[in-house]
Amino acid sequence: MAAKRISQSAINWAQLAERVPEHQKVIFSAFKAKSDGYMRRVTAFPETAPKIDWAFYKNKVPVAGMVDEFQKQYEALSIPYPPNPLTSQLDSLEKEIQNDVNKFKTESNGRIEQYKKQLAHLASLIPYDQMTMEDYRDAFPEESLNPLEKPSFWPHLPEDQLGYQDKDVPTDSGH
Repeated sequence: MAAKRISQSAINWAQLAERVPEHQKVIFSAFKAKSDGYMRRVTAFPETAPKIDWAFYKNKVPVAGMVDEFQKQYEALSIPYPPNPLTSQLDSLEKEIQNDVNKFKTESNGRIEQYKKQLAHLASLIPYDQMTMEDYRDAFPEESLNPLEKPSFWPHLPEDQLGYQDKDVPTDSGH
């Protein structure tokens, strides 16, 4: 089974270069130079082995049958293309990663929509430097102080409030 000859790189170097961090640009350039050098060396050779003029050698070589034997061996020579057992693994890994990427994109788009709503809400508010305490209470009811329904004492931390019990300290069972 003859494989198709590679005549150009399948890598989109410009797109890949956009993703390379600044501190790795030198390493990337060296890698690209090696790849380009390899591709130039491969394409410098002909795709097929050179044709041999067997009739010329049959007339020049005095040993009978020697050229015929060489011709038979040369034409029987077949260098197999190395097998690639990793392509299927890489394809399945690529599909898994693509699924993860698509899931992340979907989740990110959901977060973006939430953040856009939050930004729209914040943009609709009075600027903080112009807000009164009542304006703040109306804008953020869950964060504002409500002395009638849930009184709070300065510095308004949970451990400074009436009835606070530390979860880490065991309660006394009457001893």
